[in-house]
Amino acid sequence: MDMGARTAITALYRTALPVGGRTLDLMCGAMSHLPEDATFQEFIGLDVSKAALKANQALSSAVEQDLNSTPVLPFDEASFDGALLCDGLAYLTKPQQVIEELFRVLRPGAPLIISFSDRFVPAKAVAIWQALEPEDRVRFTSALMQRAGFAELDTGEVVPPEDLTAWQDTVRAVIGRRPVAG
Repeated sequence: MDMGARTAITALYRTALPVGGRTLDLMCGAMSHLPEDATFQEFIGLDVSKAALKANQALSSAVEQDLNSTPVLPFDEASFDGALLCDGLAYLTKPQQVIEELFRVLRPGAPLIISFSDRFVPAKAVAIWQALEPEDRVRFTSALMQRAGFAELDTGEVVPPEDLTAWQDTVRAVIGRRPVAG
C-alpha cells in the first residue's frame, strides 16, 4: 500500500475500531496502521514473519504463526474486542477457516475489519483473489464473513483524489460484527 492508502486505513481504524480493549491484528506485518493516540489494554499481532513482528512498534505481544499451515488461532473463545486483517486475505489458502476462527475469538458485538487495496503480490496471492475484479473481492470477502456468522456487514471504498500523486491505491474494507446473542 502507498502512503495515501495507509493513511486511509488509519482513518478507518480511528472511526471503526474500539479502543481500550484487547485487539488482534492478524497478518500484521511490520506496521499496524493504528492512529498514534490509540490505546489498548492489549494489542496482539500474529504474523508468519518473526522479523516483521519485532519491527511492529504497536504490538504489546506477538505470535509467530503461518495461517496457511495452521489456520486455528491460539486464543480463547470470545477473548477479543476487535480484530484487523489488512492486506492479508489475498494470501490465505484457507480463508473461510481463518475467518471462522476470527469469529470464534471475538466477543459478541466486536468488529472484524478486513481491508485491502487493489495492489497485491501475484506470486504469493491465491488464484481466486487474482481472478476476481476489485468489486468482486469485496463481495467474496463479505460472503466469507457472512458464512462465518458475522452480521451488520458494512462495505466501503476510498478512492484517491486525482490531484494527490502520492496516493494511487484504492482502499476497500468490509466490517462485520459478531452478533450479540438474544
